[in-house]
Amino acid sequence: MSTERRLPPFDLRLAMDTLAGKDPQLAPLIRETEEFRIETDGTESPYEALLEAIAYQSISGKAAATIYGRIKALSAAGRAPTPKEMLKLRKPVLRKAGLSGAKILAMKDLAQKTIDGVVPTLEQAEKLSDEELVERLVSVRGIGAWTVEMFLIFRLGRPDVLPIHDLGVKKGWSVAYGKKHMPKPKELLAFGERWRPYRTVASWYIWRPYRTVASWYMWRAFERAGYKATNKIRPPKVRKPRKQKVTRSKTRRGSAS
Repeated sequence: MSTERRLPPFDLRLAMDTLAGKDPQLAPLIRETEEFRIETDGTESPYEALLEAIAYQSISGKAAATIYGRIKALSAAGRAPTPKEMLKLRKPVLRKAGLSGAKILAMKDLAQKTIDGVVPTLEQAEKLSDEELVERLVSVRGIGAWTVEMFLIFRLGRPDVLPIHDLGVKKGWSVAYGKKHMPKPKELLAFGERWRPYRTVASWYIWRPYRTVASWYMWRAFERAGYKATNKIRPPKVRKPRKQKVTRSKTRRGSAS
């Protein structure tokens, strides 16, 4: 099933104009870069999106696509196994498909929580707030805040999500704003307040190149600075606690010990 890229469900032009007015550094990027789009095949449920996300964790995209293709082949419909099908699939079968033990446990927990109603349907998810969705979905084994944030941005098209732990966002911010080190999450969160209520769109213009660095979706910030510039960006500085000097008082001879 092919992935389609479409406009988000909010006023994108208003978002772009608002950001350009608030942040002069973003203005040229917004003007020269391809517009923000969300990605969907029109049918993917939160369960299916998260099932695929688990398959893709910590391995190359090519290997993950192969493994996920094998998992879909285990379903009677030829697409992602339903929650009930996933719970019935035996561990040796899933291991043979290429899944690790941890990913099998995560997928089965996802299936059970979908059946229990913790993981909502797409229709239910569209009515929940960002905070409610994060709280529900991170309760699934193997699903962290970053995975949920990507779901909020690219599946639901939420306008005000700032993935402060994302490496691409942090490095892109450093290039776009001429910094020599990546920001700490708290620093990026504070900086991003100027982008409300469109932090998703702002993230797009500084995050996109690290997601598809080899594709034609190249961002102007990286084109201007050159990709070599990103290699000079250092992680945020961590201050080491100073060692306290221990002073020993000299005792006079004949004094009580």
